Amino acid sequence: MYGLLYMVLVIFSIIVMWMIFEKAGQAGWKAIIPIYNVIVLLQIVGKPWWWLLLICFIPIVNIILSIWVFNLLAKSFGKGVGFTIGLIILPFIFFPILAFGKASYTKPA
Repeated sequence: MYGLLYMVLVIFSIIVMWMIFEKAGQAGWKAIIPIYNVIVLLQIVGKPWWWLLLICFIPIVNIILSIWVFNLLAKSFGKGVGFTIGLIILPFIFFPILAFGKASYTKPA
């Protein structure tokens, strides 16, 4: 039973990231490739690819940069600090709002 729930959540997460990538002008399929999807997300928010190394390998810095990336993602779609807090605390609600809502990608923040 838990395996089915896990599979549904994974598929839903892929669909959500696919939609966010397409809204930002990227190909949706890039959301399903591990590591590359983070590089594309960094491009969407206007940060260099090597931030991935900082996020993956440096403790504490990874938390700070992840929050910063969420903030830049929210700003890139015209959202404010409140939405950033939502992305951090309730990502399973706010990422789908970003993906399926009326927000449109403006530019890298």
